[in-house]
Amino acid sequence: ARVASGVRTRQPLGRALAGASGWAGLPEELRAQIADELNVQSVQDLASIGGDLVEYEVKPNFRSLGGRFKKDAPKVAKAVTSADPAALVAALRGPSGAASVDAEGVGTVELTADDVIVTERPKSGWAVESGQGETVALDLTVTPELRRAGLVREVVRLVQDTRKAIGLDVTDRIELWWDAPGGDLAEALREHTGVLAGEVLATTVTEGRPDEDLQAFNDAELGLTYRLRRA
Repeated sequence: ARVASGVRTRQPLGRALAGASGWAGLPEELRAQIADELNVQSVQDLASIGGDLVEYEVKPNFRSLGGRFKKDAPKVAKAVTSADPAALVAALRGPSGAASVDAEGVGTVELTADDVIVTERPKSGWAVESGQGETVALDLTVTPELRRAGLVREVVRLVQDTRKAIGLDVTDRIELWWDAPGGDLAEALREHTGVLAGEVLATTVTEGRPDEDLQAFNDAELGLTYRLRRA
């Protein structure tokens, strides 16, 4: 869903909705773990608002209808296009796997999933993916707070890459200095100093330059300059 929507994995999102067998009984600690893995603040039950996430379009499958209803196929096809798409899809995906429509001049007929071509489009602001009876919906709304949290994760990635490049061990502590003139990044780093320090094992995180001359690392896209040394 992230790939389809173009939202980076490191960008935190507010919530995901999950629909799967047994989800309602999943322990809270496992839900929290899933939320952490998906980089969302919470994972909620899709059933709570799931019906409002997807727009359905239904079209008759003339090949299937023709084989079943012969000369009455056009009348049944008209009934399909006149039906409520969401209700029709819900019935077809229900326990019986069938839906009924009233075709003029034919009466009530029962349809199966083979008789209908279903197209699903996530409503604006959501990414929805389904497979093997499970559905995940991502709320793509990125608030200013979420955007700042995402910027900090980008900085964490940069610093971690630099740690590896200069040969630090994974357990080495560092001192970190950063400079990001104005804008959201500076606000984000001030707001999430503790998070940044914890992720990169920094004993100190300081805005500005150090007193001594240390190698500067730059990221033009973020507008960030940073320096670090082993603590």
